[in-house]
Amino acid sequence: MGRLQNKVAIITGAASGMGLAAAQLFAKEGAKVVATDITQDILNEKVNEIVANGGDSIALTLNVADQNSWQKVIDETIAKYSKIDILVNNAGIHIAKGVLEAELDDWNKVMSINTTGVWLGMKAVIPYMQRNGAGSIVNTSSIAAIIGGIADGGGAAYSASKGAVRALTKHTAQNFAKDNIRVNSVHPGAIYTGMAAAAGIKAQEEMGAHYQTFAPLAPHAGEAIDIANAYLYLASDEAKFVTGIELVVDGGWTTN
Repeated sequence: MGRLQNKVAIITGAASGMGLAAAQLFAKEGAKVVATDITQDILNEKVNEIVANGGDSIALTLNVADQNSWQKVIDETIAKYSKIDILVNNAGIHIAKGVLEAELDDWNKVMSINTTGVWLGMKAVIPYMQRNGAGSIVNTSSIAAIIGGIADGGGAAYSASKGAVRALTKHTAQNFAKDNIRVNSVHPGAIYTGMAAAAGIKAQEEMGAHYQTFAPLAPHAGEAIDIANAYLYLASDEAKFVTGIELVVDGGWTTN
């Protein structure tokens, strides 16, 4: 308990999956959590649960691909908490279309959320972190930014967007280390979340069965809390000398 005591954290895509797990975990660790998502009703319900369990959290609507939407979130965060210490750029989408199958609209939609959204988030919070004299940004990439094959789920735009996040993270880490702003990326492998459930996969073990030849560590697919714990480490002062890294959470998939 208390690893993020009194820190203010903005988390995107917090209504479900890895973002929700992070919001719940960060609140337990003492953070004031600004949970954001484009899905407001579900987000409100989840944030109410966090507050009922003793956490300090607010729910704000955010379209990560819209600069004005980001500004509203920043303004409300500062009005409520007066500062921003942590940003977790978790929101993302996947469209399972390859180079030849994808249409331009598919490409632009994935890139706008997965990559432009990350850039806009960093652009919005960094001036406030500079004012604080410190900050931690955690960007969600993917093992699809590191390896090919089924790691990208057949999504050309997804693979490209996550590769861009990987590179953008390093660029930002280099340029803002002088301000004591740390910027790192997390690279999940197969993770059982609501997205997997929506695709018809009923349990973590069932998902793992599909990936046991790729990820050697049983149960061969992770769960949302595995990624939330990675976010927590990078967001916390335990990682005070860590910037620009790629924290891979994939059950050993990339060791192949």
